[in-house]
Amino acid sequence: MRIKGHGASLAVDGARAGESPTPGCLGEAGLGEKGGIWRAMRAGDLPEVRAIAAAVHPGHPESDAVFAERLALHPPGCLLLEAGETALGYAIAHPWHRRRPPALDTLLGALPEAPGVFYLHDLAILPAARGQGAGGGALRELEELTGGLPMALVAIGGTEGFWQVQGFAAVPDPALEAVLRRYDSGARYMERPVSRSGDRRR
Repeated sequence: MRIKGHGASLAVDGARAGESPTPGCLGEAGLGEKGGIWRAMRAGDLPEVRAIAAAVHPGHPESDAVFAERLALHPPGCLLLEAGETALGYAIAHPWHRRRPPALDTLLGALPEAPGVFYLHDLAILPAARGQGAGGGALRELEELTGGLPMALVAIGGTEGFWQVQGFAAVPDPALEAVLRRYDSGARYMERPVSRSGDRRR
């Protein structure tokens, strides 16, 4: 199953030696999952990130500059799924304006001073690591970074049902139609409310 949220491109179903994590990134996030470990993305990981993106969603390409900018703008929201020395997936998220999903393959320039959502730009997982909980693990890691903001994404390719299971709900808004159609004809802007204490999603 491929889950996209460029907004969120969750493909679920779908040089490191001597490098230190990019300042501000999370350290290694060992989730105890068979599909690998989520850790902080580094600048040296970007070639592998681009390769995963090309394999997971070739129909929605983005330039090298987009990946590099997201990492530079919000390092804590950039994660790499790794098993041993093999990159299996990545997640990119950042604070953003509510109900204003960026168009595909677009540079942001800067993050808003008063964001309304924590936006899941992309979550992509190679087939070898799918079906083992890695996607849910990434969402749990990112949820820790929301700062009390709801999460948002754009679901494409008929993956709205997957995101509903993860607690997201479609937000109908005619003003978004032009941007969403640039993803695909079935793209849906979705949000997930802030988790309440004692009501964490697992």
